Amino acid sequence: MRTYDLSPFWRSSVGFDRLFDLANDTMNDSDNYPLYNIERVGEDQYRISLALAGFAPDEITITAEQSTLTVEGRKANKGDHDFLYQGISMRPFRRVFNLADYIQVKDATFENGMLKIGLVREVPDSMKPRRIEIGVGGNDNQPIEQKQAA
Repeated sequence: MRTYDLSPFWRSSVGFDRLFDLANDTMNDSDNYPLYNIERVGEDQYRISLALAGFAPDEITITAEQSTLTVEGRKANKGDHDFLYQGISMRPFRRVFNLADYIQVKDATFENGMLKIGLVREVPDSMKPRRIEIGVGGNDNQPIEQKQAA
């Protein structure tokens, strides 16, 4: 695995702390459990799917904060099983997803061992582009009258 030194960027940039932290965390994330997919299902809609075989919905916790989505799972009890081979991992996990600005969790469903979390980008009206009317100076914002050339 490659390691990258981001210190030159720290010396020459201001205000990009979160971006560098995200890059650093992504490079150091070696845990690949549970397996997941991230897909775009519309222009401003996304879905995260996690493969959680062996877990029940009440053993999974989803927490949405300002810029992160955390999915945690813990089995209630191990039980008195005498496994000869255990290939299905049911270990506790914690998976954190970093969310862009204005991404909100819409819903979450659990079916056939798959947890599906629906996300949507909802930009507030105050942040959307708007058209500005141009007034005419000197005439108390009266519209310009068209004069025909002679």
